[in-house]
Amino acid sequence: MTVYQPTLKQLQYLVALHEHEHFGRAAEACFVSQSTLSAGLRDLETLLGVTLVERTKRAVRFTPLGNAVVAKAHRILRETEELSELVQSSGKPLSGEVRMSVIPTIAPFLLPRMLPRLRRERPNLKLFLREEPSQQAIESLHHGRADCVLLALPYATGEVEKETIELDAFFVAFPHDDPRNPPEEVLPEIIDENRLLLLEDGHCLKDHALAACNRPELRASATMIGTSLHTLVQMVDNGLGLTMLPEMALDAGILNGTNVVARPLLSPNANREIALVWRKNSPRSDEFRMLADELRAG
Repeated sequence: MTVYQPTLKQLQYLVALHEHEHFGRAAEACFVSQSTLSAGLRDLETLLGVTLVERTKRAVRFTPLGNAVVAKAHRILRETEELSELVQSSGKPLSGEVRMSVIPTIAPFLLPRMLPRLRRERPNLKLFLREEPSQQAIESLHHGRADCVLLALPYATGEVEKETIELDAFFVAFPHDDPRNPPEEVLPEIIDENRLLLLEDGHCLKDHALAACNRPELRASATMIGTSLHTLVQMVDNGLGLTMLPEMALDAGILNGTNVVARPLLSPNANREIALVWRKNSPRSDEFRMLADELRAG
């Protein structure tokens, strides 16, 4: 009896459809046409002799067996990825492709000062960067879409290995004419919760900033309104309130052209840990530690 095996490409199509719940978006994520993806999934179902996806005009629904196959497909694709990593790691260190996800509150500030030197000193390294929030970045890591993630800790990462890049201190940013005349170092207790502007939900920087203040009432009172640190700075510059900024953003010149004043937050936990993380026991662990050293030196 001939047994037909699904192809890796078919499993990639299935996983992408499960993630995006839309044929068009799944096809875009796989860099194929929608008809190619649909045909590949039909061939997979025909080959297995089962229905994995229920197709309607309004929704894409996976059958219980389809969900089970997706879970197994994730493991197969991850093992395949690790096989490729094992082969690649046997060659010259820090050469070839590395897919790195970076969170939005790090990418525009840290990478510009690190990447030029990395390109000069590691010309054989092809670093593909993807900016996405922490949750999506960690999902990309564990599903094999990313090889490593540059993010801020503490954060729930699952089973990973890590290397700390640096500690990033928090500063409190005020309008230059703030009537309270902020001191050279700001104690958490003098922060006015009715004027505090923070990033919207989904950005771990908000949680890190609130944890640094150790004032539970701030979480309920703070106005979470900004979609980016640059937006928050513009709001502060226009007298709408105050905010907290990481030191790396200040070093990168985020306050240039504004009248915003930033003062260090005086608190035992007034920083976040910038770290490179990757899947536990990855064959490329030594290579990622080298990459962390390169980023640290930048």
